[in-house]
Amino acid sequence: MFENVEIPVEELPRADALEWQPLDPAYRKRLLVDRLITVGFVVVGATLVTVLPGFEPIRATLVFGGAALVAAAMLVWPFVAVPRMGYAVRDKDLVYRSGVFWRSVTAVPFNRIQHVETSSSPLDRRFSLATLKLFTAGGSGGDLRIDGLHSERAEQLRALVLAKAGASIESE
Repeated sequence: MFENVEIPVEELPRADALEWQPLDPAYRKRLLVDRLITVGFVVVGATLVTVLPGFEPIRATLVFGGAALVAAAMLVWPFVAVPRMGYAVRDKDLVYRSGVFWRSVTAVPFNRIQHVETSSSPLDRRFSLATLKLFTAGGSGGDLRIDGLHSERAEQLRALVLAKAGASIESE
């Protein structure tokens, strides 16, 4: 017979009690390089706009001032965001946290995972980083992507997730 016993609120597990694993320290550097490339394009674009005939010096000041503010925010952001990201591997799931203003914690049970892959861009490979992607049953809303893992750690996690997902399928 089916039973659905109520769990007292005091007995709920605490998410902050998890031992969060940080992302690779090189991920911050990788994000900075990515942002510097973007800032370079913004500066070139702003320069091209300001040399147009009839462009007033006061507008040039505003364009470069705005570009400087955006560039500063983009270059500071990795120092703010990356320390707030992390993952935890538990017996039955993988948990990932992210976000500065809008924080999220996502737990993906191993028995829902259908496919796992690692990927890396040329810039990721320069810093020995990889992305772990988990694809779950029931649509793309439950998928999980963890950027900023050391490439060896991403492969270790991929192998573990595949083993755990396969074990949960066999036990059903």
